[in-house]
Amino acid sequence: MPADSPVTLSAWLRTRSDEQLGALLAARPDVARPAPSDVVALASRLAVPVSVDRALDELDAGTLQVLDAVLLADTDGVDPADLVGALPELPDAVREAAVERLTTRALLWGDDRLRAPEPVRRAVRHPAGLGRRAAELRLSLPADLAAAVGELPADERDVLQRLAGDRPVGHLPETPNGSPSPARRLLQRGLLARVDALTVELPREVGLLLRGDRPHGPPRLQPEPAVVSRDPAVLDRQAAGAALESVGRVGELLGLLEDEPAGLLRSGGIGVRDQKRLARALHVTEPEAAWLLELASVAGLLDVGGPHRDEWLPTRAFDLWREQDLPDRWATLAAGWLDAVRLPSLAGQRDVSGKAVNALSPDLVRHTAPAVRRAALDALAGYPPGSGPAPDDLVELLRWRSPRRADRLAPVPDVLAEAARLGVVVGGVLSTAGRGLLAGGPDGAADGMRGLLPEPVDHVLAQPDLSLVAPGPLVAELADTLAVVADVESSGGATVYRVSDGSVRRALDAGWSATDLHEFLARASRTPVPQALDYLVDDVARQHGRLRVGAIESYVRSDDHGLLSQVLGDRRTAAAELRRLAPGVLVSGLGADEVLTVLREAGYAPAGESPGGAVLTRPPARPRAAGRRPGAPGPVAPRPLTPDELAATVREVRAGDAALSARRTEPVRQVPGVTTAGTLELLSRAVREGTPVWLGYVDAQGSGSQRVVRPVSLAGGFLQGYDDRRGEARTFAVHRITSVALVEEEAPAAEDRWTP
Repeated sequence: MPADSPVTLSAWLRTRSDEQLGALLAARPDVARPAPSDVVALASRLAVPVSVDRALDELDAGTLQVLDAVLLADTDGVDPADLVGALPELPDAVREAAVERLTTRALLWGDDRLRAPEPVRRAVRHPAGLGRRAAELRLSLPADLAAAVGELPADERDVLQRLAGDRPVGHLPETPNGSPSPARRLLQRGLLARVDALTVELPREVGLLLRGDRPHGPPRLQPEPAVVSRDPAVLDRQAAGAALESVGRVGELLGLLEDEPAGLLRSGGIGVRDQKRLARALHVTEPEAAWLLELASVAGLLDVGGPHRDEWLPTRAFDLWREQDLPDRWATLAAGWLDAVRLPSLAGQRDVSGKAVNALSPDLVRHTAPAVRRAALDALAGYPPGSGPAPDDLVELLRWRSPRRADRLAPVPDVLAEAARLGVVVGGVLSTAGRGLLAGGPDGAADGMRGLLPEPVDHVLAQPDLSLVAPGPLVAELADTLAVVADVESSGGATVYRVSDGSVRRALDAGWSATDLHEFLARASRTPVPQALDYLVDDVARQHGRLRVGAIESYVRSDDHGLLSQVLGDRRTAAAELRRLAPGVLVSGLGADEVLTVLREAGYAPAGESPGGAVLTRPPARPRAAGRRPGAPGPVAPRPLTPDELAATVREVRAGDAALSARRTEPVRQVPGVTTAGTLELLSRAVREGTPVWLGYVDAQGSGSQRVVRPVSLAGGFLQGYDDRRGEARTFAVHRITSVALVEEEAPAAEDRWTP
């Protein structure tokens, strides 16, 4: 090793250029905030186990194989040229890129010899899938190990071969007849080491012997899956169809919950009965209804509300969402799904106790879900537009990209299915809007979908069969009105609304008159209103309001005394607790709303009445939940540093390191608030000669600090100078200086800190 080679990680970091230090901070942003005070502090942060694990988790299998080769070698390091012999089947370009990636992240350091910091060695417990050395396991191996292994029976050798694969640790099985198992016989032969009562480990020497001329295993090259190609234009049209379906279904779902909220279970989530009701109303399966509920929830459009916070209701954000154009509405759903810490695909599956998991339940929370979704979509984004791999091949590629996170990839097929429902992915290929979602968030997603979704229409087509056909998505105002006067019969590219006795009564209950309904239908329909529809409105309106309900607690009155007698004698109205007050008046101890509900359920058509005797025309207020931030926050990845932040951090580290390593003259000390002649003399000399000084300083908050300053002027009790650490000109009050010393910049670096 050359005499001037660095012998510690911090010394090696000092030899790195500003660009290389910036690349390190960019690759491992968690060590950059707050800015390290100097190189020693940076090296300390790089050794934090959490930071090391995060950096290792981001490495692909090929890079980890190169790291394994260094870890299995002598602790004194490996000559980079020796890696060619250790990994002969690994292409030179792959090996060199892996070394560059590892040294950039300071997971390996050194130039002439590559060394692994001790925290990295501890984090990689079984490099290359090999166990610890026999000496570490306190195991004495046979003198002729090859002969001892060669004489083993087939069942014992099979055990060793399995442990010599990727995982050298196994469990001791129990045999039913009490005879020793092959693993227990290997323990007796001294070829396995016992870790605890049920666990054994294969010594590294045995594993290397069994692997033969491939001690590091086969080369871990990037998979090259078969590529599926599709016409991007056709792909985007299909994505737009899925997006339109999602937006429409979510709007219908929230409209249903607006009219009849779903109950909140004590354990959280929505009950099976409510889920079935919603599925029937939407004409979808129960799993599809669960998916729509989850999608609305993660987008912030559905939450718990009501007087007692025991109902699932649309949120206030739903009203704003309905006013947006279709691309923006879809982008809200897609962005909510991408960042959600919930896995909707788990709804309906059985938990550990065998109980089915309800939709909207806390049991669906998985904090790794956002990372899994982004990993899958990022892999698809690496292919040209219109191209992508098969789902199984994508999982294999993701396992190669992050093998240390392979156990988190089980939901990938479900994630792709959810993305297909939204239109983010079509047939395993990322759509243009999906690429926009990854690159630009909601704005990018909306831009990718613009021009593909139809513009909302402001009219319907009235049909002779009492249906109203919407030839596209409706503007929010028309959709709100139709939700009152008609029921959705089918949805899709064109939505079919059905006008019925019940829907007309609902409109009349909301304060509409027959004239209002006729005018609305004539104004909204581009086709002539069928005569049958006009007759239906008039017939229902003639019956509506013949009964009137008010508050005593409440009363029921009518000019038709026979009708009142019929109501009073009807067993279906017993729950209203009615009694006759006068020939044309019935009264009840229940509230008006309850009496109205009972009479309507019994098949009558009562109308509410104000204290003045007029029919109530004010529609009930729409129930809303306050809403909250969608989902529970998961582990947040460190935010990437901007170029300016990187430059400022590197500058601060360099300045702190220069201050740490500089040699100083004997300092002049003073008490804060009392300026000594020695302090003024030393500062004047520094200004006159342009010599940097080391200042001890107490700020206005009483916090002490030490810094290197290049003085510019000294006047009026203030020192003007350039602070190397902060990279800016500063003004220092002389009376707050606690010590000052001249710095000799040409001195060699010192390893120890100086404290005045």
